[in-house]
Amino acid sequence: MSASSVIKTAFLGLQSDIVLALEAADGLAKFTSDEWERPEGGGGLSKVLTNGKHIAKGGVNFSAVEGALSAGAAKNLGVAPQSFMATGVSIVLHPQNPWVPIIHMNIRYFELADGTYWFGGGIDLTPHYILPEDAAWFHHQLKLHCDQFATRYYPDFKKWADDYFFIPHRNETRGVGGIFFDRLVATEDMDKSQLFDFVLGVGQLFSPIYLNLLDRRKDTPFGEQELQWQRLRRGRYVEFNLVWDRGTKFGLETNGRTESILMSLPPQADWVYDFQPEEGSKEADTLKQLKKEINWLQYKR
Repeated sequence: MSASSVIKTAFLGLQSDIVLALEAADGLAKFTSDEWERPEGGGGLSKVLTNGKHIAKGGVNFSAVEGALSAGAAKNLGVAPQSFMATGVSIVLHPQNPWVPIIHMNIRYFELADGTYWFGGGIDLTPHYILPEDAAWFHHQLKLHCDQFATRYYPDFKKWADDYFFIPHRNETRGVGGIFFDRLVATEDMDKSQLFDFVLGVGQLFSPIYLNLLDRRKDTPFGEQELQWQRLRRGRYVEFNLVWDRGTKFGLETNGRTESILMSLPPQADWVYDFQPEEGSKEADTLKQLKKEINWLQYKR
């Protein structure tokens, strides 16, 4: 079996494991399966859950596409036009309870006809209300995983996430960050199989991390004020994904499946003109923490 086939099989198995874990945690809704084919080559399997007990909308997507890079896509990637293969798993969950964070995870593998390849991915957290102790626990889990492979990974990839998940026109981060990496290739101290172990491990972190955070906050009381704020924060999430996210742009430029690409968008979102939270409120406190380079580990208990 080729390396790309091994990677695709592992990614497909990861999707299945995560879907089962999330269905059990939600306790009400089930994911619907939508298998699709890409006319230019390859396809995928989208798993979508809506109106769950704890998950308002969630998607766990697997794709394995191939074909010829368009001139625009090749230019954006900085490579010569040629055939490619790309496979990955992408997840976004929008919770019912505003005290439970939005979470995103993506792992991917990209290979060109000339033998060039790279891994990419990451996992990041977008709380509607930032709770430093939750952010600290989340970052600690990521650091533990990164440190098993290279001590530079966590600080490097944490900074990368801070820079990537940033909304320039709002001058705020999308959330509390996490880790983000792209174009990882083998080096003298890290071969391709070790890189794959690291990337797959990031995917395997998803379920234990999110189920812990869900269990912490799913029963926290909330009212209309919190729901209004949740819709406004979802609006920021939409702005980032549609204006700045490179994955969204790549998918659309390579004629990816629109429904699967836009699965990340929330079920409802609001935009209130020049909304200003009350000074000293929990909403204002969250806005003050949407900054790069916060050492979230300092809040670890």
